[in-house]
Amino acid sequence: MGLHGLFVGLGVAVAAAVFAAEARRRGAMHEQSLVAVTGALVGGAIGMRLSGVTPHIDPERNPDFAQAWAFGSHSILGGLVGAYVGVLVAKRIIGYKTKTGDLFAPAVAAGMAVGRIGCFLTEAPGRPTSLPWGIHAPASRPECPGCLAGVAMHPSFLYEIAFQATAFAVLLWLRPRISQPGELFTLYVSAYAVFRFFVEFTRANDTVWLDLTRPQWFLLPGLVLVGWRLHRGYRRGYYDDIFHRHKVAT
Repeated sequence: MGLHGLFVGLGVAVAAAVFAAEARRRGAMHEQSLVAVTGALVGGAIGMRLSGVTPHIDPERNPDFAQAWAFGSHSILGGLVGAYVGVLVAKRIIGYKTKTGDLFAPAVAAGMAVGRIGCFLTEAPGRPTSLPWGIHAPASRPECPGCLAGVAMHPSFLYEIAFQATAFAVLLWLRPRISQPGELFTLYVSAYAVFRFFVEFTRANDTVWLDLTRPQWFLLPGLVLVGWRLHRGYRRGYYDDIFHRHKVAT
């Protein structure tokens, strides 16, 4: 197991521990929630593998299904989408209708904060920058032109580690202030979607069209959806305790 795989494994372990603690706190540690976790793990693994099916706009440059499965790009976004679908499928199979997203939100944030350490230590940091906190990476990474040129680059994975650690703390603060089931998960997903779209401008991912990367094009329709979802939640009063907004009795 390489350094990257080690931290991914640690991230999964941390996420599992946080999920178990949250499930016990909410009185939701039972067979149904464990089935949901199994669905998340299986769906996440499949999503990460299949995220490499269409890395290029030109179909002729894309690998076939077998190649994508064997040498998938291990995309975090693909894993998250796969995990979400896996939970839905698992819950549908056992007929479990209770929302479980609020159990997963803090767990995912904590797990990703740890897992991204492996990315920071082993992958190309980001795009060149003149900012004082730019970092230099070893020239031994041939996939990283900035590393070979010896220029300072954005520590993009450190940005994400900081975001996920902050998100974890904010989610814990929000728990007693959000009573509507599923809204804690909605807020986390919305915040991560916005963050990930903008942090892509600092990452080393190739642009595919209009100076946007594949993750950014993937996120664009999602940003519209979460914007609508947050507006709907706000109008319905789901976040009143956060903004100290209270309805006036008539």
